[in-house]
Amino acid sequence: MKARLQFRMVLASWFALISLNAYSADAALIEAARKEGQVTWYTVQTIPQIVQPLVAGFEKKYGIKVSYIRANSNEVALRVINEARAGRLQADVVDGTSMLQLQKENLLMSWKPDFSHSWSKDIADPRSFWVATNYFINNAAINTDLVPPAMAPKTWEDLLDPKWKGKMAWGSFASASAGPGFVGLMIKEHGLEKARTLLQGLARQNITGVPAAARQILDQVIAGEYALGLMMFNHHSVISAAKGAPVKWLPMSPSVVTVNIAAVLKDAPRPSAGKLFLDYMVSEEGQAIFRDNDYLPTNPNVSARASDLLPDGVRFRGMTLSGEEIETEMPKWAMLFQEIFR
Repeated sequence: MKARLQFRMVLASWFALISLNAYSADAALIEAARKEGQVTWYTVQTIPQIVQPLVAGFEKKYGIKVSYIRANSNEVALRVINEARAGRLQADVVDGTSMLQLQKENLLMSWKPDFSHSWSKDIADPRSFWVATNYFINNAAINTDLVPPAMAPKTWEDLLDPKWKGKMAWGSFASASAGPGFVGLMIKEHGLEKARTLLQGLARQNITGVPAAARQILDQVIAGEYALGLMMFNHHSVISAAKGAPVKWLPMSPSVVTVNIAAVLKDAPRPSAGKLFLDYMVSEEGQAIFRDNDYLPTNPNVSARASDLLPDGVRFRGMTLSGEEIETEMPKWAMLFQEIFR
């Protein structure tokens, strides 16, 4: 009886140890990555909010140093292409809202973690060139010191009210999370002619176009430079509000939905370390870091901490802009944006 009890205690301890030691990649991949010793990541993600927590988790788990460079999607792609053409590729892993340009240049490795092969094609490329790390939802955000929540706009059409004139800002870059992305959203929602009418009405509201990332514009809203920011990431508002900032996101319909996708470069200087880092980012352990930092995980086994950030079709609707769509249509959206809002 005593021996049986001891066996059960050992077994319970063993299962507890398994639960504490989170998922690890294939041992051969880990060994090869450790021999390479480091990994370089080009990313669009915000450094203090998610890059640093992910790097810290990976380095602690595997003892492999991560270096990173932050830029927007176009800048990441251009940097990789220029490095590859010069024969001096530095990055191992890249991410952004589109990988089509890098695929066209034949720069991506056809590889993704084994556990992601069962994921839907929206978050894991069937050809294995990329896998999604997190969702982005773009809508609007207000400074609650300047705009009482009860007085906040409820629809995009509400922004045509003269009281918002000169009080709004958005990004001016050719990005899904900026003014041109809003142009694409309106065209998809209403068709070109009706969208043009709405956009021309908004142009008369003197929206400030800022050549900066959405996070930087949200900081300006929080600082009181603008009452309202358009095309803001809603999880950024949640993060800042939790720290006491006077900001609240608005569930406008439709809101832009994109996925941030990551890939290993075909000629990566450290391919094994690149694979291991991508594996970590989309594993349940890595996705828990996204969740715990109020980002929106894509791994089906990890739920968002704030589920109301995701469109449910009732509180607010989402409209997906795929990476391919952004890549092919953005020049048209950006041209129309410049035409109307210049």
